[in-house]
Amino acid sequence: MTISLVEFLNQLTTNLPLLITVILTLGVILVNGWTDAPNAIATCVSTRSLKPSSAIFLAAVFNFLGVLIMTMFNATVAETIYNMVDFSGDSRNSLIALCAALFAIVTWATAAWAFGIPTSESHALIAGITGSAIALQGGLSGVNPAEWIKVVYGLLFSTAAGFGFGFLTTKLIELICKNMDRRKTEGFFKNGQIVGAASMAFMHGAQDGQKFMGVFMLGVFLAQGDSTVSTFVIPVWLMILCSVVMTIGTSIGGYRIIKTVGMGMVKLEKYQGFAADVAASLALLISSIRGIPVSTTHTKTTAIMGVGASKRLSSVNWGIVNEMVMAWILTFPGCGLIGYIMAKLFMLIF
Repeated sequence: MTISLVEFLNQLTTNLPLLITVILTLGVILVNGWTDAPNAIATCVSTRSLKPSSAIFLAAVFNFLGVLIMTMFNATVAETIYNMVDFSGDSRNSLIALCAALFAIVTWATAAWAFGIPTSESHALIAGITGSAIALQGGLSGVNPAEWIKVVYGLLFSTAAGFGFGFLTTKLIELICKNMDRRKTEGFFKNGQIVGAASMAFMHGAQDGQKFMGVFMLGVFLAQGDSTVSTFVIPVWLMILCSVVMTIGTSIGGYRIIKTVGMGMVKLEKYQGFAADVAASLALLISSIRGIPVSTTHTKTTAIMGVGASKRLSSVNWGIVNEMVMAWILTFPGCGLIGYIMAKLFMLIF
């Protein structure tokens, strides 16, 4: 099942619940642009391989390509997000619960952004819709364990792969270049960072774009009064819309997160920034092909930690790392609880 742009616009003007759902969903995508998309370009900006404006433009182009190409090739990440919770039953209450989840995600992410902490919107999205689904169904029957376990796999894999690939990639580069004049390698790694940032932006679109489009399609079907759709096709116009909104978010508020991830956590040289991008992109590619929803924030930051640790553990600013880890830990119960409370409150009010 899918929806054409003309059909969507016609319904948008006559269906108020759909309009509210779309506004909230686009708000979540916009906040994702604030908080997650900047991670893709953080290292190339911090090492001065690209100016922020050029990096944001690059991220815009490759976010779109990631959404478009990977979704056409393999849309299992979107399907996992769509099917991991149960919003079946009365479509009106289901839509109210979904709106509550989106409201919770925006609230959580905006608060984290205000403090410059790169929380994961993927984790916030998963937690928010899980909490609201539990509220809707009155218990854990609102969760599909077979799909939800993929989130746990993704959390473990992104941590281990991000850190491990970052550590090993840096060591490999140092081994290959140990007898080279470092000044002569600067140009290669500067250009390599641009390629790496493009790769990260592509994989961000492939991962996060799919997650939010899955929720968008869920909202569209619920607003149409259909809570039984199990399979769907993502239209190209939605891929374009998602990419544009995400890019606007990055251009508005991305530099605060770029500063935390690319400059505050580890002081990177160009070859180290290149290693972090390669490591994180590889981990995200494996996850996307396997249909495992992972956090781009989580993967990129752990890759940077691995790069820093390859030199010595004291190279990493563990104070900032502790703040980020605490934010990651609190996201699931915190955003899930907000989603649950908001769903109960919204269903009571509306």
